[in-house]
Amino acid sequence: MATVALRNAELVNEGRRLRADVLLRDGLIERIGTIPAGTHVDREIDLQGKLLLPGLIDDQVHFREPGLTHKATIATEARAAVAGGVTSFMEMPNTNPPATNFEALEAKYARAAETSIANYSFFFGGSNTNLELVKAVDPKRVCGVKVFMGSSTGDMLVDQEATLEGIFRYAPTLIATHCEDTPMIKAAEAAAKAKWGEDVPAGEHPHIRNADACYASSSMAAALAKRHDARLHILHITTAKELSLFSAAPLKGKRLTAEACVHHLWFAEEDYARLGHQIKCNPAVKTSADRAAVRAAVAAGVIDVIATDHAPHTREEKAQTYFKAPSGLPLVQHSLLILLDLWKQGVLPLETIVERASHAPAVLFGVEKRGFIREGYAADLVVVDPAKPHTVRADNLIFQCGWSPLEGHTFACSIDRTFVNGVCVYEDGMIRADAPKGQRLSFEGNAR
Repeated sequence: MATVALRNAELVNEGRRLRADVLLRDGLIERIGTIPAGTHVDREIDLQGKLLLPGLIDDQVHFREPGLTHKATIATEARAAVAGGVTSFMEMPNTNPPATNFEALEAKYARAAETSIANYSFFFGGSNTNLELVKAVDPKRVCGVKVFMGSSTGDMLVDQEATLEGIFRYAPTLIATHCEDTPMIKAAEAAAKAKWGEDVPAGEHPHIRNADACYASSSMAAALAKRHDARLHILHITTAKELSLFSAAPLKGKRLTAEACVHHLWFAEEDYARLGHQIKCNPAVKTSADRAAVRAAVAAGVIDVIATDHAPHTREEKAQTYFKAPSGLPLVQHSLLILLDLWKQGVLPLETIVERASHAPAVLFGVEKRGFIREGYAADLVVVDPAKPHTVRADNLIFQCGWSPLEGHTFACSIDRTFVNGVCVYEDGMIRADAPKGQRLSFEGNAR
């Protein structure tokens, strides 16, 4: 493993910017500051004019393996992740088979160990029938328990009251939830089908999966968490109405936290006319007023974490009629670029972006020695060129599905290079051919 000196870096870390050299050795950040004369290094990289950020930790992705590998694999999407500055990911359990038992969960870990060039962890999936297994989840080796309190995931929907009470009472680690009210959505779908048949306009999606359906489920989850003193993390908040559930208290010690996803910070309802089902996702992209409220909540710390909910489907699947077109879009390669554009537009400070996308996931999940630029921490780093634009084209997409709703957009910044565990795995627009595999994330302080 090469010893690397990063010279003249502008670090964006822990709420401030600092000009310094950074020495990477044996996969770790060995020194921040002046590197003593005579120090042996294998490679020096001059980062004059560039920004050095801790690698992003994406706490919600769907990499589709096993069972849905015509859409994506752990290997392909991990490559896209590092190209976007995401050095660690936490993947969801709704694969085929779902990760609702330990055999299926460990099979995913084994596959990631073989193929992922990013660091990884996997959620254990709660179901109506596996409460005893939920109780046995190891908080030091698994990022959390995922509960789908919405209708988008078929047989992984947890809708039995006694089961929900049991999960919130006994889960030994953080509980992450997808919150939408199924009966309300089913009624709205039936009304839409009666009006339009199969050809429901894509722009009806935020009316079918509306703010009331989100709030009904989110508020129920918050009440369950309060009743059982559970640690609850509600994923992909999309509405102004839900924000009343959360506070801007310091993250450390919070029992109820929230996540926003980059597409809900970027797109709004008017974009359906242009992009149709390409931006169909659950929960839905909603109004520009909702987007503005979610952006403000991210800035204020009411929403704690920014992630992607990266969920690829094939172009052919997304081209189908409303009830057949699946929900989800590919985002992991461009999440940091989206956030950097929001910085350039004055929506979010750069320091806040680093806090929500790198520091906060590490703190919330208790990720051991990652998510910060600190001596002794893993050298998971991303270099940003703030003066070099990047245009999204089909021929520079790395994720497997091969399309993006962002095609044709030119971002103001570009990802210059990405380090995972001290190794430069992405630079000059290319993934290193012999990039080593990432590491399984370990956790401290992630217990209930």
